[in-house]
Amino acid sequence: MRKILLLLFCSIPILSFAQNKKNPADNIVGLWLSSEKNGVIEIYKRGAKFYGKLAWIKDSLDKKTKLRVKDKENPDPKLRDRKICGLEILTSFYYVGENNYKEGNIYDPESGKTYSCKMKLANDGKTLDLRGYLGVSLLGRTEVWTRIEKLPK
Repeated sequence: MRKILLLLFCSIPILSFAQNKKNPADNIVGLWLSSEKNGVIEIYKRGAKFYGKLAWIKDSLDKKTKLRVKDKENPDPKLRDRKICGLEILTSFYYVGENNYKEGNIYDPESGKTYSCKMKLANDGKTLDLRGYLGVSLLGRTEVWTRIEKLPK
């Protein structure tokens, strides 16, 4: 009986360590301030893929109508009535190792265009480089987002 209790007692630290070990792919999860500082994107995990939605935008009301800003540039007329805030703009990213995420897409609500995208998390976890492109990544644009702890007021 003593041996069983000793075995159980010794295995508890090992089990708790295994449960607390964080998957490095999940380091991207959280709130990110856009490079223009006009939007906050919440990145989250769904299954094995990562997604991001606009959790906050600086100018959430249309200046003319005073109503919530909508996805009016979307090429699909059926989607133009969607509110921008809460809109999923990052889709289907896979973690490929060494802080890199690939094979995803980014939607730009200002233009209504969707681009292929890859992301790289800085080693300190404080910045995220996003490269949106058409075809090959050489023909694209990079933005740097900054991690934040809470939504702006």
